[in-house]
Amino acid sequence: MKRFIYAIKRFFLPSPDSSAITKTAPFILVAFLMVVLFVFSTYAWEVTNQVKFCGLTCHTMPPQYATHQNSSHANVTCDDCHLGRDSMAVMIPRKILNSWQTGTAMLTGKFTYPIIAKNMRPARDVCENCHMPEKFSADKMVELKHFADDQANTLTTTYLLLKTGGGMQRQGLGFGIHWHIENPVYFYATDPERQNIPYVVVTKPDGSSTEYVDTEAKIDPKAIKKEQLQVMDCITCHNRVSHAIPTPEKMMDDLIGRDQVSQTIPNIHQKGIEVLSVHYTSEQEAFDGIKKLYDYYLQNYADFYSKNTNLVKAAVDSVTKAYADSVFPDQKMDWATHPDNLQHTDSPGCFRCHDGKHVSINGKDTIRLECNLCHSIPAISTSYQLITNIPVEKGFEPDTHTNPNWINLHRSVFDKTCQTCHTTKDEGGISNTSFCSNSICHGSTFKFTGFDAPKLKVLLDAQRPTPAPATATPIPTLAPTASSAPTTQAQVNGYAKIGPIFQDKCGKCHGDALIKGLSLITYEKTMAGDPNGLVVVPGKPDESLLIQAQSKGNHPGQLSPDELTLVKQWITAGATKK
Repeated sequence: MKRFIYAIKRFFLPSPDSSAITKTAPFILVAFLMVVLFVFSTYAWEVTNQVKFCGLTCHTMPPQYATHQNSSHANVTCDDCHLGRDSMAVMIPRKILNSWQTGTAMLTGKFTYPIIAKNMRPARDVCENCHMPEKFSADKMVELKHFADDQANTLTTTYLLLKTGGGMQRQGLGFGIHWHIENPVYFYATDPERQNIPYVVVTKPDGSSTEYVDTEAKIDPKAIKKEQLQVMDCITCHNRVSHAIPTPEKMMDDLIGRDQVSQTIPNIHQKGIEVLSVHYTSEQEAFDGIKKLYDYYLQNYADFYSKNTNLVKAAVDSVTKAYADSVFPDQKMDWATHPDNLQHTDSPGCFRCHDGKHVSINGKDTIRLECNLCHSIPAISTSYQLITNIPVEKGFEPDTHTNPNWINLHRSVFDKTCQTCHTTKDEGGISNTSFCSNSICHGSTFKFTGFDAPKLKVLLDAQRPTPAPATATPIPTLAPTASSAPTTQAQVNGYAKIGPIFQDKCGKCHGDALIKGLSLITYEKTMAGDPNGLVVVPGKPDESLLIQAQSKGNHPGQLSPDELTLVKQWITAGATKK
């Protein structure tokens, strides 16, 4: 041992009269060892950042690994989302802290099923390394296929235009779903999964804030501390984007839609849901339960089964794989344990805040419950339709429709004025024969909204709009005055020239529908005005409300520049009838 220590000493501390090679050898060796250490450390860092290492070696979490591999983020590492990207000096402490928390929990067994991620980095550190919400501004069309629980597995397709929005307000954008990113939103959640949010604070562009409280929540906003608030970011909604667990209904819709399961198999949608919905105690028990589909088709569709055995076998295999990739009985993990906030049918999702019953502290405002705030009204298409018309709403909205609770209110104020803009056949039905018989709207139960919240009802009763009057309130008509304006074609023809323009452009709303109590389809009704006064002041176009409304532009019955000029000339000339 002494000889070894002496040799090491002589190697690293050679005598002054040693050769140049002997003197430089220690430095060469140290440099070589540093390079080897650097290469090994880099390799070890890369290996420990691999998805397989995280999911199958270190944490042994098959559910997270399997769902990640089936996601659109399959090529994104675990560390990219859970730790973010930064300099090595920042990442190493993060890695150590995160590994200590997860590693000690695994070694000591101090964890519970189902496993739920905690201490996620803010979206600015993770999601926005690749995605930049400020740059999203275009809408996106989504096609959703649903198969009925009937013998034919009848296909119905729903089309939606997702109003992704985004962008910066200074660029004339900052709207749509990603409005939440441009305008800071803070919230208080009462549960770890953030499914119950009774308190919200919205910061407006001018710096002011509005507080909203769930009318049914038993909380005191003043008791909520600032440090208890969370800022809304990407993960608030996109919480399952890399580890989605579909419901049995969505599993079967997806499998049949991708032809992994043949639509020709009788009742396969319904029967697939039945075997997937059972809460099995083990994976093997689940596989055995799914195989009972063979018995069902052998007993109930023996002829079909004998001729299409391969189709049934392929269906059973696909359903089994879908279950294995999504549900994990041993770790108590399924579609119910990890809610997806990017929807509002199976869990609250959007309705955590947009449920219609989050009312401002002063009681004057509500977080808007409005379907087409985030997407267009669903367009339903059946298998026998050749063409599907997808509504694109833009521009004008009646004052009633801008009420934050219009979706809740409209069912009690439906009248003939609705026909001005919408088809109303089978109103409130589910036949999809008109705008007002949408099966998605009227055939679904929105259990997470506040439609029937007792305290909200009191507020809504005070907001219900007054029905349009059967006839306009008579108002004295000013007598036409003489005008020194030059004679025009409009003056010569009087209302005969202007009437057809009003009837064509204005009559749909301001005709029999009497929107705002105004009718413009006859000279007498035009000159009578609306319940608030005259809309045409003879000889004074600038004082005429009709000209003022049209001059602003973007009116639903907007006159062309030539038509507006003609109407102005008619009013200037005295607004005569003949």
